[in-house]
Amino acid sequence: MGIKGLTALLSEHAPKAITEHEMKTLFGRKVAIDASMSIYQFLIAVRQKDGELLTNDAGETTSHLMGFFYRTIRMVENGIKPCYVFDGKPPEMKSGVLSKRFERREEAKEEGEEAKETGTTEDVDRFARRTVKVTKEHNEECRRLLGLMGIPFVVAPSEAEAQCAELARGGKVFAAGSEDMDTLTFSAPILLRHLTFSEARKMPISEINLQRALEGLDMNMSQFIELCILLGCDYLEPIKGVGPKSALKMIREFGSLEKVIESLREKAAAKEEAAGDDGKKKKGGIQIPEEWPWEQAKKVFETPDVTPADQIELDWKNPDVDGLVQFLVTEKGFNEDRVRKGADKLTKFLNAKQQGRLDGFFSVKPKSPKKDEAPAKGKGKGAAKGKADAKGAKGTKRKGDEKEAGSSKKTKTKK
Repeated sequence: MGIKGLTALLSEHAPKAITEHEMKTLFGRKVAIDASMSIYQFLIAVRQKDGELLTNDAGETTSHLMGFFYRTIRMVENGIKPCYVFDGKPPEMKSGVLSKRFERREEAKEEGEEAKETGTTEDVDRFARRTVKVTKEHNEECRRLLGLMGIPFVVAPSEAEAQCAELARGGKVFAAGSEDMDTLTFSAPILLRHLTFSEARKMPISEINLQRALEGLDMNMSQFIELCILLGCDYLEPIKGVGPKSALKMIREFGSLEKVIESLREKAAAKEEAAGDDGKKKKGGIQIPEEWPWEQAKKVFETPDVTPADQIELDWKNPDVDGLVQFLVTEKGFNEDRVRKGADKLTKFLNAKQQGRLDGFFSVKPKSPKKDEAPAKGKGKGAAKGKADAKGAKGTKRKGDEKEAGSSKKTKTKK
């Protein structure tokens, strides 16, 4: 889910924090990508013309493998060295959100069955996408594929986006790649969004610089985390009646979430007392749940369960061509010629003679701000650009679309 309304707030109050790129401008960069989010995206986006998931002759879903294989090659062609981070065990605080997601999927299944009888094709497709769930098998198959491709991956102890942020803070990669804005709340110095989107969507890569975001919002990291919690995150529902603009205003006015909550509770008590003893309660207004453990949520963001970056080595290797053919062609029904061409591209661009990025000679590695450190006024550049974590390969132009939907020998609607 990420942080509700944060993108809009940054666009309005910290526009210098957000820049847009073509993928080729990121040549020479290493990026830690939220694999679990990517699998979900591929299951949603990579489909047949009738909206059904891609499957092989055995009826096995291949959408996630199609997405990982071709989008990863696309990044490597543009000089990016991706590594993927998979979710581990979710924090206890996330159990409520996961339970609600399960309920929504079950509701969507029921509505989808009804739509098949009375609805349009668009209705059926919409409900089908809402039932998508990333399974253990999806994760295992993607990890096997990445190993054969020579692309490194990490299994996080807990949240993938937190581990991505740790790798970026530790200098192992230039940035964290995810669609979840809470990657910033985990103190990722640089967040890249839309990195794994299909070219057909024509969405530029969005780079968000945390230090510039803090400067634009005029707050320190501790206040930023509290703002994100107040907006609504994966661990707590937002407070009813508090929208993004009012959340920002209150954090700025009171200085901390503790004082915001204290003020809101005082106002609620005063209103209740003014209403008298007639037993009638006014509807609407700001409603704070009795149990709203924001302090615990803040601890999860400040000290997440991650493997320290200095304990992780990322190694990009030549692909195992025979292994890829066995897995993708023999087992999954992909087109052998396209798989071999994809493997050739991986070998070529991962071993290409690299040139240094110019910004690597003139700037310092981005650092995440300390949680209570106020942003420096008038220093908009902050820690925006780091030394290139790898010497860059020359940017390359694509010679056409991967034609993902046609990469299996045969695809059919799963019955």
